[in-house]
Amino acid sequence: MLFNSYTFLVFYALVYAAYVALSRKTSAQNMLLLVSSYVFYAAWDYRFLSLILLSTIVDFFAGQRIEKGTARSRRGWLISSLVVNLGVLAMFKYYDFSVESFCQLTTMFGIGLSVPMAEIILPVGISFYTFQTLSYTIDVYRGRVSACNNPLGFAVYVAFFPQLVAGPIERATHFLPQVLGSRKIRRVDLAIGAQFVLLGYFYKVVLADSIAPMVNQFYGSPERYGGSIAWLANLGFAVQIYGDFAGYSLIARGISRWMGFRLMANFRQPFLASSPRDFWTRWHRSLSQWLRRYLYFELGGSRRGFTCTCRNLMLTMLLGGLWHGASWNFVIWGGYHGILLLGQHAWMVMCSVRRTERSGQTVSDHVHSERWSRNILQCAKILSTFVLMLIGWNLFRCDSFSGIIVTFSRMFVAPLADPRWISFAAPIATAFAIMLAIDVWKEKLKCELVFLRAPVMVRWGVYSMIVFSLLSVGFRPTSFIYFQF
Repeated sequence: MLFNSYTFLVFYALVYAAYVALSRKTSAQNMLLLVSSYVFYAAWDYRFLSLILLSTIVDFFAGQRIEKGTARSRRGWLISSLVVNLGVLAMFKYYDFSVESFCQLTTMFGIGLSVPMAEIILPVGISFYTFQTLSYTIDVYRGRVSACNNPLGFAVYVAFFPQLVAGPIERATHFLPQVLGSRKIRRVDLAIGAQFVLLGYFYKVVLADSIAPMVNQFYGSPERYGGSIAWLANLGFAVQIYGDFAGYSLIARGISRWMGFRLMANFRQPFLASSPRDFWTRWHRSLSQWLRRYLYFELGGSRRGFTCTCRNLMLTMLLGGLWHGASWNFVIWGGYHGILLLGQHAWMVMCSVRRTERSGQTVSDHVHSERWSRNILQCAKILSTFVLMLIGWNLFRCDSFSGIIVTFSRMFVAPLADPRWISFAAPIATAFAIMLAIDVWKEKLKCELVFLRAPVMVRWGVYSMIVFSLLSVGFRPTSFIYFQF
């Protein structure tokens, strides 16, 4: 059931009407949410509801046993939770990839083993709810949250339909208290939810889906195009994936806010990132925070010297890339970002050493007063980071080594001249300019609720244009990119 479908609009309207009617009964609301979430997920494939139920039951009882058990039994229950959840994820998402890669490796050495493929359909959203339930058991084990004693509330925490299939990945410390406690829908929640929903649909339906055909056209046969179109298509994919994923996250946050829930902001103006590290504090923040807390820190973080820090950064990004999909292009994409982070870390270490050596030296106050030079330097950082991210998105979009080689040859070797570039430039540049303008507006005000802070006439003018553009384009049955992860 896609957010950008009339079926979902009817489904949500019915659920919301019943939810409001049960406003004084939290347990009844939770039961409604659980049933609705299972119906929502069953619309994709009812058979995979068993996986959500398995994860819910295992982690609920594991959390209970971890909190009450001895040191040895607590560790055993944590390992059991990890084995079950990661085992299911590995079987459904990575088994065929692993078998195929192994067979290719044996062929390279002249052995040529043949192992049967499972050819299992990938359950939608399995990576998201698996990471969400794992964060719960790990947090209980670390003493960051108490074990949940309410099976209904815990089941809602796992299967909450607005963020079930593409996040954001909520931690139990933030979201579980909202599920278990009473909720009150205020007028401000309706207003905030309206901005999130309208902007989310605008990003997805009007911007991302409109330029997707051009992006697909180039990546379907990149050898037919020149360098100018290659760069434009690469920019188009950056706009498409941002509009697609941020659009989903905004809609999820908006419809949740209408029900009294506050989901975390999954994006924070990623087009304005000034470094690779800054990018990962702005893009898919729920995943980057999960990886940092439950993988990077668990490996030792930056506490054991330069070499171990570099190792932990690279392992985290490689596994983060693999999280996105069972394909080598995602591993390469993760490794590419790992290299960028290693380079930034090494540069920061060198700069720290130089500052230490120069301590005590005076610097002209005139230099520090030149605001314009700092602004130019900041713009240069943002532009260079954006170009590096574009190169990374090309790795993300291509699904084969040959595709990566061809697209990079178009971008860096082929002549820029291509008379067809204008047909690509106008829609892609327009969509990019709109997104960039909204990001700059949010960054300048240090607030994401920019429409609500604008004058009434401006706010309703923007809302009217969004609604008009949605009616003009119409809903199209296009899936969200991150549903495949």
